[in-house]
Amino acid sequence: MTTKAQQTGAATEASGKWRLWGPYLSERQWGTVREDYSESGDAWSAFPHDHARSRAYRWGEDGLGGICDDKQRLCFAVTLWNGRDPILKERAFGLTNSEGNHGEDLKEYYFYLDSTPSHSYLRYLYKYPQGEFPYNDLVATNRARSRQEFEYELLDTGIFDDDRYFDVTVEYAKGAPEDVLIRITVENRGPDEATLHLLPTLWFRNTWSWRERAGAGKPGLAAVDSPRGTTAIRAVHPDLGSYDLRCGGQVPLLCTENETNNERLFGSPNTSPYVKDGIGRYVVGGETEAVNPAREGTKAAAHYVLTLPPGGAETVRLRLAPTGSSMPLARDFDRVFRDRQAEADAFYRSLTPHGATEDEARVLRQAWAGMLWSKQYYFFDVDTWLAEHGQELWGVTRRQIRNHEWFHLVSDDIVAMPDKWEYPWFAAWDLAFHAVGLALVDTDFAKEQLELLLRDTHLHPNGQIPAYEWNFTDVNPPVHAWAAYFIHVLEQRRTGRTDRDFLERVFQKLLTNFTWWVNRKDPAGRNVFQGGFLGLDNIGVFDRSAPLPTGGQLEQADGTAWMALYCQAMLQIAAELVEHNPAVYEEHVLKFVEHFLWISAAMDRTGDLPDELWDEEDGFFYDVLRLPDGGAVRLKVRSMVGLLPLCAATVFRPVQLAKVSGLGDRLRRFADRHPSLTVTLATAQSGVPGGPRLLSVVDEKKLLRVLAHLLSEDEFLSPHGIRSLSRHHAEHPYSFWVHGQEFRVGYLPAESDTGMFGGNSNWRGPVWFPMNALIIRGLLNLYAFYGDDFTVECPTGSGVRKNLYEVAKDISDRLSRLFLRDADGRRPVYGGQEKFQHDPYWRDLISFHEYFHGDNGAGIGAAHQTGWTGLVATLMSVFGNLTPEDFQADPARRRTP
Repeated sequence: MTTKAQQTGAATEASGKWRLWGPYLSERQWGTVREDYSESGDAWSAFPHDHARSRAYRWGEDGLGGICDDKQRLCFAVTLWNGRDPILKERAFGLTNSEGNHGEDLKEYYFYLDSTPSHSYLRYLYKYPQGEFPYNDLVATNRARSRQEFEYELLDTGIFDDDRYFDVTVEYAKGAPEDVLIRITVENRGPDEATLHLLPTLWFRNTWSWRERAGAGKPGLAAVDSPRGTTAIRAVHPDLGSYDLRCGGQVPLLCTENETNNERLFGSPNTSPYVKDGIGRYVVGGETEAVNPAREGTKAAAHYVLTLPPGGAETVRLRLAPTGSSMPLARDFDRVFRDRQAEADAFYRSLTPHGATEDEARVLRQAWAGMLWSKQYYFFDVDTWLAEHGQELWGVTRRQIRNHEWFHLVSDDIVAMPDKWEYPWFAAWDLAFHAVGLALVDTDFAKEQLELLLRDTHLHPNGQIPAYEWNFTDVNPPVHAWAAYFIHVLEQRRTGRTDRDFLERVFQKLLTNFTWWVNRKDPAGRNVFQGGFLGLDNIGVFDRSAPLPTGGQLEQADGTAWMALYCQAMLQIAAELVEHNPAVYEEHVLKFVEHFLWISAAMDRTGDLPDELWDEEDGFFYDVLRLPDGGAVRLKVRSMVGLLPLCAATVFRPVQLAKVSGLGDRLRRFADRHPSLTVTLATAQSGVPGGPRLLSVVDEKKLLRVLAHLLSEDEFLSPHGIRSLSRHHAEHPYSFWVHGQEFRVGYLPAESDTGMFGGNSNWRGPVWFPMNALIIRGLLNLYAFYGDDFTVECPTGSGVRKNLYEVAKDISDRLSRLFLRDADGRRPVYGGQEKFQHDPYWRDLISFHEYFHGDNGAGIGAAHQTGWTGLVATLMSVFGNLTPEDFQADPARRRTP
C-alpha cells in the first residue's frame, strides 16, 4: 500500500482494510440510555460509575485510550493503579447530572494528540495522579455548590500539586492493516520515586449473554507459549478470528471473565467464579482467587509493576496481530513507529496553510486528531431494547418507554461522536458539523457520516431524522443538506471530482425529511416554523420543547430561518443535479425557490405588523408567542435566534442559473400571482443583468441593521467570537410574567444557572462554534454578492470599515485566538488554570470545549467536544488557503449598493 493510502486509510486497497482497527472504544458506556434497564428511566442512577467495574455492559465497552475492531468484538485499553486508589483506573470518571452543580462533567485530564485518518498512527496522553484519586471529594464538593458557583475541578483538589502524577502516553502504529504495534510510555513527573501498576488489558465485548447471540460460539482468551523474554495472550473469536497479543517481558497474566459480579451488585449468585472486576480485586485487594489460575477467560491483563525515579520514564512494548502472522514483538518495531509518525507529519504538513505558525499548526493537528479519535462503535437495536423493557411492537405496556416510536432504528456503525465521555451517542446536527470538520482529512468518511442518519435503519418512515439517544423524537436543526453541499464543493475544489451519486442519494432522502418539517412543524400552514429547543437548550424565555405556560404556540425565528437555509441548500443541490437529469431536477429547483420566497416573506410580511418575526423598531428578529385568544406577543430576547436569518443567504452564479430552462419566466409569473412577495423577490433578483443572484432572508436595509447588533462589542461581538445572547441583557434582562410567575433571561457568559435541559449547556451568552461557523458562511455568501464596495463598521462604532469578507475573517480570527497563545503566552481557552497556561508539560495540550465564556473565552462544558469545536481547523484552513477573490461570485460584475 502506498504512503498516501496509509495516510488516507483507503479501505478498498487490495492489501487490506486499514480501518478495521481504530479508536472506536468509548470513554464512557455507563450512565447511557442503552444501558438503562430501570423502571425509572434515570440512566445515570440505573448504571452508575460504581457499577461499571463489576457489571457487564449490554451494548458497548469503554476504556482508557483504547482501540477495538470495527464491530467492537475485541477490545484493548490501558488499566492503571497507583497503589493508593480504592479501585483500578479502567475508565474515565465524571459527575452525573444530579451530582454536578452544572450538570454532568468529566473530572479527568486526557488528550488526543495525533491520528491519521486510517489510524495507522495514534497518540493519546493520560495524566494519572500518584495520590488517591479524590472520587468522594469531587462528588461531595460539587454537589454542595450552587449553580451560581464555579465547578470544582480535579486540579482544584490539589492532587497534582508538586507534579505528583504520571504521564501515560499510549501510541499505536500499524505495520499492516491487522498488525498493531503498541507503545506505552510512563513518566514520573513528581519529586519522589513512585510505583505504577500498568495493566494493558485485552477483552471481548460480552455478546454471548444476550438473546440475539444465543447459540453463537463464545470467544476466549488464554495464555500461550511465547519466545523467551515475552508473554503472550491468544484471543479467539468465532467471527473475528484468532489474534495474539505479545507483551514485552515475562510478566504475570491475570485472566477473568467479562461477566457481571451479581453477588457484589445485587446479592445474587454469580454465573461464573470469575467476573468482570476480578483483576481489580486481585491487584487492589489481594484476592488471589479472583482470577483464573488456568489463565483463560474473556478478559485478560499483563501485569507490569514499574518503579520510577523522579523524572524517570519506562516504555512497555506490545503487538496485536493475527495468530500465525509470524510477527515477533521486536521485528521492525521502532522502524514502523518512525515510518508511521513520518507519514502523519507529512499528511498534516499537506493540510497546514503556508505561513502558519508553529502554534497554529499545533492547534490544527490536535483539532483534527480529536475529531478522528472521537469515532466510536455505536450499537443500538431499539426494537430489541424495547422488547427487553417489556414493550413489543404491537403490544400495550403499563408505562411509556423512551423512544418507543423508533422500533425500526438499528445502529451498528462507526460514528463520529460529539464527545466520547460526555456525549457518547450521536446527535443529528452535531454529526453534520462533524462531517464538515472531517471533510478536509477524510472526505469519504465525512460523506458516510452524513448519509448514516438518512439510511432506512435510522431515518423514521415518516421522514424524521433521529435527534439523539435520550430522545430520538426531539428535533435538531436541519443542517444535513447544507453540510452535504459544503462537502461536495470542497471535494470538487480539492480533487476535481463530482460525486453526483452521493448528492442524489442525499437529496432523495432529504426530500422526505423536508416534507416532514413542512407537515409537522408548520401547524398553521403559514410558513412560520416551530421545532422546540432546536439544540439551543435554554436560549428562550420558556422551555421551547415543553407546553407553554401561556398556552398557544411559539413561532420561532430560528426554526423559520433554518427552513429558509434548508430550502437554499436543497436548491443548490438540485441546481447541481439538473444538468444530469433536467426532467426531474428543474422542477425541484423551481419548487425550492418558491418555497424559500414564501418562508422569507412570512418572516417579514408587507407592512409593519405586530405578529411577525421582524421588529422594525429594534432592527432584529424575535420569536413570536401566539396566545390561545388569537393575540400575539413578540418575545424580545436578543439572541442567536435573531441572528440565524443572517445565515440564510446563498448566492447563485450565472452558470448555475443557466442550467434551469424557464427559471426567469417562472419567477416572473410567480411574482405576478403573489404581489405581496415582490419585495423579497426583488432581493432575489437584484444585481446587474446576467450577474449572480442572491437568495437572502435579509434585504440590504435589514442586513445593515442586524450587522450593527452582531458587530457591537456591547452586544454580540466578543473578543473570541459571536456570543449566543446579547451582552445588552446583562443590565437589561428580559422578563415575561405569566400568572404571577416571572420568566427571565439575562446574560450569562459561562455556565447555566437553570436546570433547563439538564442545566449542563448554556446558550445565554457563551460562544458556540457551530453557530459562528454558519454566521461566517452567511457573511461570505453575502460578500460574494455585494463585493468589496459594501462595507460596515467593525466593530460597530469604531469608525473602522470592513467589507463582509474582512468581517468574516475577523470573526474567524477571534475564534482561532481561543486556542492560540497570546502576547503573554496564555491561551484564553484555559482561563485561570495556571498549570495549563505555564507548565511545560501542560501548556501545549489543547482542549476543544463544548462552548466558551462570552467575555474571557475560557472553555466550558464537555472538555472533548472536538466534533463541532474542531471546526476551528476548517476555518483556519479556509482563511489560510483562500483569498477574497475565491469567494466573489462574479468579479467582473461587482455590484455597488
